[in-house]
Amino acid sequence: MTDSERALDERLGSAAFLRRNIRKVFPEQWSFLLGEIALYSFMLLVLTGVFLSLFFKPSEEDTVYDGSYALLRGAKVSEAYASTIDISFDVRGGLLVRQIHHWAAVLFVAAICVHLMRIFFTGAFRKPREINWLIGTTLFALAVAEGFGGYSLPDDLLSGTGLRIFQGILLSIPIVGTYLSFFVFGGEFPGHQFIPRLFTVHILLIPGILIALITAHLMIIWHQKHTQWPGPKRTGHNVVGSPTFPQFLTHTIAFQLYVAGLITLLAAWVQINPIWLYGPYRPDAVSSGSQPDWYVGFLEGSLRLMPRISWSFAGHTIAWNALVPAVLLPMAFFTLIALYPFFERWVTGDDRPHHLCDRPRNAPTRTALGMAAITWYGNLWAAGGNDVIAAVFKIPLEYTTWFFRIGFFAFPVIAFVVTRRICLSLQRSDAQAVEEGIESGIIKRLPTGQYIEVHDRPRPEQAMIAQAVHPDDLVRPLPRHIIPLPTPNRIIAQIQARLNQAYTKYAAETPTPEERRELEKRPD
Repeated sequence: MTDSERALDERLGSAAFLRRNIRKVFPEQWSFLLGEIALYSFMLLVLTGVFLSLFFKPSEEDTVYDGSYALLRGAKVSEAYASTIDISFDVRGGLLVRQIHHWAAVLFVAAICVHLMRIFFTGAFRKPREINWLIGTTLFALAVAEGFGGYSLPDDLLSGTGLRIFQGILLSIPIVGTYLSFFVFGGEFPGHQFIPRLFTVHILLIPGILIALITAHLMIIWHQKHTQWPGPKRTGHNVVGSPTFPQFLTHTIAFQLYVAGLITLLAAWVQINPIWLYGPYRPDAVSSGSQPDWYVGFLEGSLRLMPRISWSFAGHTIAWNALVPAVLLPMAFFTLIALYPFFERWVTGDDRPHHLCDRPRNAPTRTALGMAAITWYGNLWAAGGNDVIAAVFKIPLEYTTWFFRIGFFAFPVIAFVVTRRICLSLQRSDAQAVEEGIESGIIKRLPTGQYIEVHDRPRPEQAMIAQAVHPDDLVRPLPRHIIPLPTPNRIIAQIQARLNQAYTKYAAETPTPEERRELEKRPD
């Protein structure tokens, strides 16, 4: 240790900290990189956002555009719109930075979404990681809000249409809707205070919360250690992989450069959000076939599918066609996602710490619920473009609307049933491979003249993963009441027990070796 290192250690105690953490092990598996994609996209967002904030003017005051874009020269636009056009055409490298910022935002939300799905389907949200699941869900909601805010700042016709919809959503909230709209927009829509307020929220408030939550998320991961797939020498008490230094650090820096390079290539070659083609926002105009960024598409679809229903009650009009799809539905969606770990723990009664991931097929009910939610979300997302679908495929708009309305209820149920059956079938295939081996395609003739197929034994790691299923001790028997009175406690007990069996008794559907032999003896 050099004199400077010794002096630093005497004051900060850094040597002990580094010795303790520099050998921390991280598992080597591609799916664990999804969270890193989100992290590095956010870092790129911060860097490009600082650059853009130096030139953007968050003002809705009118000005006459006199920049390089000839088709807009002399037009009356807002300062926010004019400064965004100037960034695109008059600031050196401005268009590239703008598109890097937008593509990074799209990838940031997508990476968080896919990362949450990976955690959900592998059961990595279970004890002791419930807090990180709540943080991740909050990050997802804030990322969607942050993306919508940045998308709305340029004050072009497309973003202005989205803001008009946002104002309608605020007005649909009973009693306080009008007050909320006036508070947010500073008066009647569109007002002159919303863009400055949104700019402050976009560059200070939400990013500050995101940085705090990401820091807490990483600190908890560092303290609790990473989950890993089951396999030889992998237990709930160790992690098999690469140490932080030098392997993991080298890999993660290289991956960061890959992410930045990919986003830069997208920004250089794939145009996104060309606001000069949309024109400035006008309250009396709307762009044809307008579509928001993908992460807001489900909200657009829910608004299009809801029938026109409104009530008048006590002097107040309740617009259910906006309140239910745009306020209640997103609130229920994010709340259910956040509370799911606690729901599953209540159903299964599994309060043990878990550091090994589940294979999705080994938790068929959870996997089926996840696929049902994805299908439900995808149906709403596709419904957000029902007019474009109708125009491209020459289908009446009413047909596409009713197709997605029926799909809102039918598609998740179909996805649940099909996914659960696929998972159980894969479980049977795994059990058969462990017992009988894997088909090799080689036919062997015995001395007796009989022909048999040679089976290879699965590798120890494959066999261990295939046999990693939930223990039977989680199965809870159905309660039997002497007097079947439908009291609240008895109803809850029955529901909990039946849900428990739906989650934990699936292994009973996989035939045992004895049952399989009996089935093979039966005549056709």
